[in-house]
Amino acid sequence: MTAAPIHRRQLAWPFWPIVPLYPYGQRPTLRQEVVPETVWIFDQFQGIFYVVVPIRMTVVRLQPQGLLVYAPVAPTPQCIALMRELEDRYGSVRYMILSTVTGIEHKVFVGPFARQFPQAQVYVTPQQWSFPVNLPLSWLGLPGDRTYLLPSDSSQAPFADQVDYARLGPIPLGLGPFAETACFHRASRTLMVTDAVVSIPADPPEVLQLDPYPLLFHARDTPADPLVDSPENRRKGWQRIALFAFYFRPSTLAVANLPAMLAAARQAPDRSRRNYFGYYPFNWQPSWSESFQALHQQGQIRVAPILKSLIFNRGPAAVRAWANQVAAWQFEQIIPAHLAAPVTATPLDFLAAFDFLQPGKNHTHQHYHDDLRSADSQLLRDIDQLLVKGGIAQPKLTE
Repeated sequence: MTAAPIHRRQLAWPFWPIVPLYPYGQRPTLRQEVVPETVWIFDQFQGIFYVVVPIRMTVVRLQPQGLLVYAPVAPTPQCIALMRELEDRYGSVRYMILSTVTGIEHKVFVGPFARQFPQAQVYVTPQQWSFPVNLPLSWLGLPGDRTYLLPSDSSQAPFADQVDYARLGPIPLGLGPFAETACFHRASRTLMVTDAVVSIPADPPEVLQLDPYPLLFHARDTPADPLVDSPENRRKGWQRIALFAFYFRPSTLAVANLPAMLAAARQAPDRSRRNYFGYYPFNWQPSWSESFQALHQQGQIRVAPILKSLIFNRGPAAVRAWANQVAAWQFEQIIPAHLAAPVTATPLDFLAAFDFLQPGKNHTHQHYHDDLRSADSQLLRDIDQLLVKGGIAQPKLTE
């Protein structure tokens, strides 16, 4: 792990009001060398109400020289300094890839990042959209004179001799489509994805240890509990954060009503702004850890519940075709843009994550963990129904 000395000015991200997520204008970056002198990941973190998760950029070394950047993160002075170290050794950034059309938390960084590397060409996944008005890419901050759509035929890309890619979608969702581009770096046998699959670790990701306050905040059982820093509490807080992040409201969580929340806040030992003035409306049932184990699945590669319930079921045939295309590459590790990375995985492991989309798949819940996942996903199913009834989302497809 490599992190430059921490000073506030080095962590500055001045455009945070565009997507106002914690830690707002102060974003530390953690760099890790994944494949010696070949592949690096740059981790930052962000979230709402201290539900924080890693967000990741991957950098690969090209031959004979130069770098390719997949899914840029916030170009803070610290992050750019870490990039300059790589440029000094391996050559300048030649290409950047905006790998999603949906994830505003990824798209917001690409324009500012590109301006730090004026020699780099920017390739974007087609079908980009913005809400409430679709704007030209240059209006979204991308440099108009060096921004291009990824060709439908990956062999036509200027980096095709070293990096292949496969485009998923577009999958129609209502307001705009979902689309994502996965990249495969042949030399290192590394697959890069954005949101399509994740690996959920049992321990908090390393970048979250730079600021453990969110972990300790969610490790409490009541507002009156003090924030005690320990490995056990960091782990406990992280596992609860994961449940929040993927289910919004898992079945093992009850939310206090307003009078109870106000009464409990008055008893809180810390009523500071950082501690949300003592408000902590979460009542976790003792079985919450079992819900996490059902979500964790020993850290194996999987599709996040949100994508299962709200997105991939709108285009199951397209998703399966894309997964089969990706599985034709002989990768040995996967780097998702969130949570754990790198993840040792084979093409068969990758395909297994999409098994739920197989036609005629028996979705009857026969095991205890299946029952937990079904109960934990209830809010997602309710959201799905509301979006369809409101005409915001299209009905899911059945085969």
